[in-house]
Amino acid sequence: MDYITAQEAADKWGITRRRVQILCVDGRIEGAIKKANLWLIPKDTEKPVDGRSQRYDEHKGKLD
Repeated sequence: MDYITAQEAADKWGITRRRVQILCVDGRIEGAIKKANLWLIPKDTEKPVDGRSQRYDEHKGKLD
């Protein structure tokens, strides 16, 4: 299996390296492994959905 670093994933997904590291620590990137101080992420992994964002409820006219 081919792996990329957290920095390469950050560049690919348009987010910071630190955010990728947080996603790895939280277990949100399937197959990510840590070797010493380096996170290795499977090359074909999709960017996880950002659970921090709020969603606007059109029916209620406000944020959830």
